[in-house]
Amino acid sequence: MIKPASSSLSRTNRFLAILWPVLAALCCLALWAVTLSRAESESERAEALVLKEVDTYAQAYEQYVTRSFAQMDQITMQLKYGWEHSRNPTLVEDMRSDGMFTDHALLSVSIVGADGTVRSSTKEGGMPPSVAQSPFFLQHQNNNSTALRIDLAPAGFESGRQPVLFTRRLDRADDEFDGIVVMAVDGSYFTSFVGASTLGRDGLLALAGDGGRFWIEQSGAARAGNGSILHPALVGNLDGGPRLVGAEGFRDGVARALGWRDSPVYPVVAVAALSRHEGSAAALENWEASRDRSLAASIGLLMLAALASFLSLRAAAREREHEAVRLAYRTATESANDGFYMAAPLRDRKGQIVDFRIVDCNERGAAFYGMRRADLVGRAVSTIDRGITGAEVIATYRLAMANGFYEEDRRMPQDDRLTIAWGRRRLVRVGDGLAVTLQDISERKRHETDLERLANEDALTGLRNRSWLLNFIPTLLGDAPSEPEGLALLFIDLDEFKQVNDSHGHAVGDQLLAAAARRLGALLRPADQVVRFGGDEFVVLLRPAAGEIRLAQADVAAVAARIVAAFAAPFTLDGELQAAVGASVGISLFPRDGTDAGTLIRNADIAMYAAKEEGKGQYRFFDQFLSGQITQRARLKGQLARAIELDQFLLHYQPRVDPVSGQLLSMEALLRWQLPESGMVPPGDFIPLAESSGLILPIGALVIEKACAQLAAWRADGLCPVPVSINVSPKQFGRGTVVRQFEAALRRHGLPAALVEVEITESAMMGEQAEVLAELAQLRALGIKLHLDDFGTGYSSLSQLRTLKMDVLKVDRAFTNELEQGEGRVFFQAIVSMAHALRMTVVAEGVETAAQLRILQELGCDEVQGYYIARPLPPHEFETRFLAPTGRACA
Repeated sequence: MIKPASSSLSRTNRFLAILWPVLAALCCLALWAVTLSRAESESERAEALVLKEVDTYAQAYEQYVTRSFAQMDQITMQLKYGWEHSRNPTLVEDMRSDGMFTDHALLSVSIVGADGTVRSSTKEGGMPPSVAQSPFFLQHQNNNSTALRIDLAPAGFESGRQPVLFTRRLDRADDEFDGIVVMAVDGSYFTSFVGASTLGRDGLLALAGDGGRFWIEQSGAARAGNGSILHPALVGNLDGGPRLVGAEGFRDGVARALGWRDSPVYPVVAVAALSRHEGSAAALENWEASRDRSLAASIGLLMLAALASFLSLRAAAREREHEAVRLAYRTATESANDGFYMAAPLRDRKGQIVDFRIVDCNERGAAFYGMRRADLVGRAVSTIDRGITGAEVIATYRLAMANGFYEEDRRMPQDDRLTIAWGRRRLVRVGDGLAVTLQDISERKRHETDLERLANEDALTGLRNRSWLLNFIPTLLGDAPSEPEGLALLFIDLDEFKQVNDSHGHAVGDQLLAAAARRLGALLRPADQVVRFGGDEFVVLLRPAAGEIRLAQADVAAVAARIVAAFAAPFTLDGELQAAVGASVGISLFPRDGTDAGTLIRNADIAMYAAKEEGKGQYRFFDQFLSGQITQRARLKGQLARAIELDQFLLHYQPRVDPVSGQLLSMEALLRWQLPESGMVPPGDFIPLAESSGLILPIGALVIEKACAQLAAWRADGLCPVPVSINVSPKQFGRGTVVRQFEAALRRHGLPAALVEVEITESAMMGEQAEVLAELAQLRALGIKLHLDDFGTGYSSLSQLRTLKMDVLKVDRAFTNELEQGEGRVFFQAIVSMAHALRMTVVAEGVETAAQLRILQELGCDEVQGYYIARPLPPHEFETRFLAPTGRACA
């Protein structure tokens, strides 16, 4: 029987030794096929994306160039009109003194007479003394067209700046040639807004004119000028859509994706190119990662196959060895410290087991019973474990014989012979007998008892803990009478514990908690339960006195009042420290306020927070109105989160004006929440909730974006808005995001930093936190002014104001309301003098009467804001009342 089985096993193992490597090889082939296919797909996708991206860049660049040329076109038309109607020899100089032609990109603006000499110019020496023989002059002289001509500047113009000339013919009243308008613009003006962060290190933009000659080119790394990277021969082949161009198309040998767009208005072509290598970097990185993973997987598969082949040859021998060890393990003791017994069943005439006899044991097993091995072997189990315990042991042995195995932890009987208190008995059927192992687990059980005590007892105070409370209350509620007020749960919180803990350290805080526990225990009956729920929170369970079925609410109130009064007295800590903390108590009654532990605790907690909100150092019974408040707050929080997703917020703008002239100087952006179904939500209802819930962070980012977008919209409509101040919450500072948000918004909407100002409250500066100071410094470095809002309601010191270097001081409306009283005027005058000494602008908030405005004029206040000037207005109303087209470009 053995030989055929061994032969069959050998054949199976040899087959498996071949099968595993074959399967591994097939898996490797499949893996590499998938990896290569995926890499090819990723490469194709990357090329498609870079083509799409370069086409987008070309389109955007063409639009920018067309708009820029249109501006130049408009300026030359304005000059032509001004010259032909005035013949003013200082026309250009006069216009420059009026604020035109100040952009650094305008190298020079000149009027050239019919003889080719300069008649009026913004810059002496900005062009040759005579351009009579210049191609652009001859073209206008010989062509009566007044169209704009665009070309590169010939020799004689400013060197090193690569000027682009915009020229237009001037005519006399009889339409005869009267000269030309010449505007020289720095060529880098059309490309300097891009860099490596936009196009990549090897990306570039180029602007080409008629004939394929490049005027200017800007690469991601550096400006190339006429010594271009792009091969001019490509210009003649710019037809169709974007395409991939090899390294031969570029002088630096870098292959790129090329896109272009013809201007629909001017004879120029906007060209954009992105590096193919940079565009496919992600795909290459994915390929390398996939290759490495596939290589590792292949090696792993081959190694596993080799290991499996080796193990297949060893399987039969190992199985036999394992079976032998397992059999020996089951029939031997598990530890030298355990007792080992072999027991044989004793049967009656009917074959029923009536007892067991010890046929063998070790000395350790005999010692458990206070015997020697020679004395124990041969004895019946019933004579060793007498009485009820012995009968239970016999029943356990029978069960093990029937099932083949049995194990239990058992408290050993109180017998002088037994030397252990707890034992783990393990019985295994072997043949027609039992192998019994008895392990002394007395120490383990004592440890478990200690752990159970520690799990239900607070180590610091010695009170029961939260775990015990949650397990005990269900039992207590089951025994409590079902009458109203059958049990009371008091939830106690130390009011000023955090301040003591933060000010004096955790060691003093621990002393305070221990002292509070002792004081609390001294106030209650022995039958009442005191629990440390966690942190500085305690729970007291009150039950009816013996013989009573009802707990009077007045008695509960008396206990709560006694607790509040006791905790109002200071605690003496660390020998001499006096700590006054106080306590707030919330009370729930069973079964009125809940029939389970969770509900009673939750409702008592709600009542406790209500007591805190009413001024702390009080007690409060739970009622359903409190629950409604919590529910309403949770509902409003959910609506607030959805409002962020659905963009239900809008901004209103309140003007700040010069108190004397009434001129609009700046404005403040104020957040409003418009609910579709119920209308406008007052800011006082949702701003505090946003602060406490953390939703103020996404809302703050939304306000920054909306304010900048509105400024950009006004500028796009030809309006020149004044700076807008945006309120920033203290929670937005210290996270390292505020500066990045403002930078991104200004860049995205093309706004100068001077149009945006930041308002912060005094609470945001408490302690002069390093994070807040750093972010304020970064905002100032961007050019953003800083306002100190609601001044006088917080805790700012003069040293803080000097350190923070605020630009604007906004005086709280409380001081404005007191202006008509003598002391109020004097105090306001002191604030103005202090602010002006620190070179700060003063804004008075809450101006609501003409008398207040008059006093502020006399006090030298810089700006005023309030309902007397205007209420916060939607953008379109603000635009109608305060903004008007200027007819010229905004700064």
